[in-house]
Amino acid sequence: MEVSEVLSKAEAKMSKGVEVLERELLGLRTGRASPALLENIRVDYYGTPTPINQLATISVPEAQLLVIQPWDKNALPAIEKAILRSELGITPSNDGNLIRLAIPQLTEERRKDLVKLVRKRVEEGRVAIRNVRREALEKIRLAEKEKEISEDEARRLQDKLQKLTDSFIESVDRLGKNKETEILEV
Repeated sequence: MEVSEVLSKAEAKMSKGVEVLERELLGLRTGRASPALLENIRVDYYGTPTPINQLATISVPEAQLLVIQPWDKNALPAIEKAILRSELGITPSNDGNLIRLAIPQLTEERRKDLVKLVRKRVEEGRVAIRNVRREALEKIRLAEKEKEISEDEARRLQDKLQKLTDSFIESVDRLGKNKETEILEV
């Protein structure tokens, strides 16, 4: 493997880690209705786990309400069951044509729990980025040891890698802070 590829591959992996964290944080309930809340929910549709957004139109007519309108009316019970099984903690209201999800205001205790969860996910994101850095560092050191690159070149690559890592950890922290602010907003 080319040593110059080490940094670009590390950057791609770190970027992917940030995207995963962003998606996970979108799925956390903040007291405001958002179709992203349903993104991780899979419905058992004729024996196949299928994302809700592939079975129905999800709309937000009000700040505290989600409306799920399935294209196939036979999917209504399966969608309802999947929502009840999920970690959302919301009971769906089914009128035979569509499902309404009233998003209740968060209690102070629930907000604190969600903030703890956000911090945990952010820390997992940081760890993932550091693991990518560690792998890249090992490759750089190996290339230096096998005389593929000079000591100066290895030092320069390590500095670039550290700057890259710092910038990605900063963006992970920023995502976490924004989500915490959103959750604590009353």
